[in-house]
Amino acid sequence: MALDDLKSAVPDYAKDLKLNLGSVIGNSDLPQQQLWGTVLACAIASRSPKVLRELEPEAKANLSAEAYTAAKSAAAIMAMNNVFYRTRHLLSDPEYGTLRAGLRMNVIGNPGVDKVDFELWSLAVSAINGCGMCLDSHEQVLRKAGVDRETIQEAVKIAAVLQAVGATLDAEAALAG
Repeated sequence: MALDDLKSAVPDYAKDLKLNLGSVIGNSDLPQQQLWGTVLACAIASRSPKVLRELEPEAKANLSAEAYTAAKSAAAIMAMNNVFYRTRHLLSDPEYGTLRAGLRMNVIGNPGVDKVDFELWSLAVSAINGCGMCLDSHEQVLRKAGVDRETIQEAVKIAAVLQAVGATLDAEAALAG
C-alpha cells in the first residue's frame, strides 16, 4: 500500500505527521470519492513529487475516471483562483474587488462529479494555498448544501497533513543532496 510507503518515508522527528497521515486517510469517515478526491487534489497542491507519486495510484484506483479528472481539475483551477482571489483580498485598494475577473472557470460550474465533492476538494486545496476568500466561498456553498462542519474539517485535516508531509519529505530530499 502506497500509504504505508509514504508513512515509512516520514522521518522519526516528524512522528506526529506519520501518525496523522495514517489517521486522516486510513481512518477517515469520508465516503471513498470524497476521501480520495481530496487526497489527490491535495497531493497535487502540496507540490511534493514524493507525496503525489505515492498517493496518486491509490487515488486513481479508488476514483471513477470522472472523479479522478475532477479532482485534478479542482487542484488546477484553485491554483489559479487562490492566487487571483488572495491577491484581490490582500491589496488595500478595494477597487480591485469591483473589476471583472475575466478568467475562465467553467469547470466549477460543470466539474463532471457531484458539485459537493468538487467544492470540498476546492476548499481543501484553498486551505493549502492560503486563500481566505476561497475558503469562505467554498465553505458557504458546502454548508448551504447541508455538509456538516465535521466533513469540512476532515478535508482540511487531510490538506494540512499532506502539506506538512510534503514539506518534510522535500526538505529531507534537499538535505540529502
